Amino acid sequence: MTTQGQEDEKRYDPRDTTLKFVNRPDDLDPLPPDEGDKCLRAEMSCGHAVTPQSLTGWCRSLLDQGQYKFKCPALKKDTLQRCDAVWSYQEVRRLAVLTPEEMQYFEENMARIAAVEYCEVQTCPGCKTYVEREDLTNLNAQCPICTADKKKAYQFCWQCLKPWKGPAPRSDRCDNDGCVNHDLELLKNCKTTALPQVKGVEACPSIRACPTCGHRVEHDKTGCKNIICPRCQVEFCFVCLKLTPECLKTSSYFIPCSDGVAPRQTSIPVWHRN
Repeated sequence: MTTQGQEDEKRYDPRDTTLKFVNRPDDLDPLPPDEGDKCLRAEMSCGHAVTPQSLTGWCRSLLDQGQYKFKCPALKKDTLQRCDAVWSYQEVRRLAVLTPEEMQYFEENMARIAAVEYCEVQTCPGCKTYVEREDLTNLNAQCPICTADKKKAYQFCWQCLKPWKGPAPRSDRCDNDGCVNHDLELLKNCKTTALPQVKGVEACPSIRACPTCGHRVEHDKTGCKNIICPRCQVEFCFVCLKLTPECLKTSSYFIPCSDGVAPRQTSIPVWHRN
């Protein structure tokens, strides 16, 4: 972990001819001239100026939110639209002047987040290694490492993480006591919440499953009713659970669609990735 002192010491080498230095404020964290002049600013591939500190801070915040794609948050020139250009990790690593400790933190978290997005992985209760599930509708999983070690099939429940009991395949639960889908229980029993910025929405379930991938999400109660799922990046309406383009056919960002508040979800969508 990088200390504050290490953060403050980050500087570009003014002799580095591979970087384009610019004499303008940091687009990620504008400071008064007397503060901003303490560090050189370099230009990213999208044209916005950064310092090592601001770039590190922004990209770490994205990682902490479950995002592994680094997008520029600066506004486009003379507009109120965000740039949203995607920076490669190689560019971020170089212009953020990442320390070895920071590179390890970034790369481990990027790999973990990407694995969650593209694979269904779980820790085997026997050997504690990661196992990937290919059939998303079957809770019965087999660990290849434990199977090889024990010379017989080692199966466990993807839901309760105990050795498998009962017939297979199963999509709801195994026969172990207490085998329940905790995400589904949360969806069924969560409290209701109001969305102050959305007219007429005073009692909406506070937790939803993304209608595209099933990822559990909550609304921060600010802004419009639509949110972007941090896993599949699909935008949908937290109120009616329709994808944003469909919802906006009969509504706006701050008014519920014609179908009103969707009831509590009783099943979790399975993400059918291409």
